[in-house]
Amino acid sequence: MTAAYEDLAYQARRVRRLGVPPGTRDVRIVHELDGILDQVRPSTLVRTGAALWAACLEHPEFAAPDVLLGLDAGGFLPTVAVALASDLPYRLAWKLDLDLPEKHRFTERHAQRTDVFAYGDLAGARVLIVDDEITTGRTLASLVDVLRTHAVEVTGVACLIEDTRGNARPLLDSLGVPLCTLTRM
Repeated sequence: MTAAYEDLAYQARRVRRLGVPPGTRDVRIVHELDGILDQVRPSTLVRTGAALWAACLEHPEFAAPDVLLGLDAGGFLPTVAVALASDLPYRLAWKLDLDLPEKHRFTERHAQRTDVFAYGDLAGARVLIVDDEITTGRTLASLVDVLRTHAVEVTGVACLIEDTRGNARPLLDSLGVPLCTLTRM
């Protein structure tokens, strides 16, 4: 997070998940856009998207994308918010295995449903991946590997929250993928 966004004070906290099977992450990060702790005003969506997009633009390793790719389900609202701020088109990756061509499967190991699918021909595109939070970075690393095998350039990852306990930043750095966030916890 750059100093310019400390005033944003994007609110997030860890909450214990109940009834999760072994091997599934037992913590959920709840935040201002997910509507869990409070109602979300449209102006909060717009303000947050503008702040996350500005953080990307100010990142020294940022390269302009052609399209945004948001992850099911927590990444949907941040993706729409960044799309509104940047006027870039977006696609969404779903935990739905559909009978469609150009299907790119990647995994979210800590989830109850581990398979995630990005659809469409993205070959040759510059993609910015958007999600609500990042902890270990393994899901995003899996997606980066899959996209690169299909000739997609991943310009970076934009997340509302970086949970530093998971040490994701070094993993993304090793892949040459810049990470932009609003809040680190």
